[in-house]
Amino acid sequence: MSIANDIRTAFSKRDNALNQLLLLNVLVFIGFILLRTVLFILTKDRNGHLPVLEWLAVPSVPGTLLTRPWTLLTYSFIHFEFLHILFNLLNLYWFGSLVREYLGDRRLVSLYVLGACAGAILYVLAFNLIPAFRDSPAILYGASASVTAVILAAATLLPDYTFSIILIGPVRIKYIAAVVVLLSIAGINGGNPGGEIAHLGGALLGFLFIKQLQAGRDLGRPVQAVGDWVTRLATGRPNLRVTRGGAATAAPAAAAPKKGGLAKPEQDEIDLILDKISRSGYESLSKDEKQKLFRASQR
Repeated sequence: MSIANDIRTAFSKRDNALNQLLLLNVLVFIGFILLRTVLFILTKDRNGHLPVLEWLAVPSVPGTLLTRPWTLLTYSFIHFEFLHILFNLLNLYWFGSLVREYLGDRRLVSLYVLGACAGAILYVLAFNLIPAFRDSPAILYGASASVTAVILAAATLLPDYTFSIILIGPVRIKYIAAVVVLLSIAGINGGNPGGEIAHLGGALLGFLFIKQLQAGRDLGRPVQAVGDWVTRLATGRPNLRVTRGGAATAAPAAAAPKKGGLAKPEQDEIDLILDKISRSGYESLSKDEKQKLFRASQR
């Protein structure tokens, strides 16, 4: 099977959001490498790609941003340095796997998108309100704000979950998240203040996203609604409708708590899951069972 077919298959699969986000970042990275190389060969200009970048990156000037609103999302898929994209993708994979396992694909995508928007908004505000940055027009690109949102969401969701780090050993992810935030704060007076400020915007969003979800409010519902609309537009599929008693009605939604929160599983289900853990261990649980166990913990 060709690489093109592999890519097409990855994007056609349902419940494959994490791999799709990773793949999008890689494809854009490769696309800019090819663009820079071709433009350099044709024009001998090493910065020939900058006009394209300026149309996809977030400008710090509000007036320019108003004419390029799409940059609030597109900037979060752009990288130029190998180590930059490598660390972002590794963190997205490690922490995104946790978020996806417990909250599902749709909320992972919502986190990524909202983290990008929060990071961009805080960046623009800082570069227009803080005197140290006010007279320094710049552009913002990279997935770091989105990835930081995912990291803080995972740490807020599962603070005592541990990762084994080389030369250090097991570390609870709440401490990893704390280090990420502290490094971003410390880096504001360094060489990339805009990026560090965007990280903090993503971090705040990730924390609030989980806290609001636990309180019964899903901040990602607008993102999911837009995604559903785009999917219907692209595929031409109408909303699913059923006929009952001779009248066409919208298919009822699955049982869910008020305001888009986390549905609480029945106690009998939880007892069965706990019995399974006692027999076979936590790792024997399915993705759905882990999600039910987490939702039950929010009672």
